[in-house]
Amino acid sequence: MRIRLNGQEREVDEGTTIAQLIDSITKDRSRVAVERNRAIAPRPTWDEAVVAEGDEIEVVTLVGGG
Repeated sequence: MRIRLNGQEREVDEGTTIAQLIDSITKDRSRVAVERNRAIAPRPTWDEAVVAEGDEIEVVTLVGGG
């Protein structure tokens, strides 16, 4: 199935969760925020939230500094 991940089309397997997508692009979940179809995806839902055909997912890495 096809989704958009950070603006790029991507083919993913049926049943793929937000957590699995995050794990495919970063090793540190604690420093990211996720938006699904222009709504924030709450962190506690990532393991159960299955992406659907055509979903638009944005994964943003949080950067600290001063």
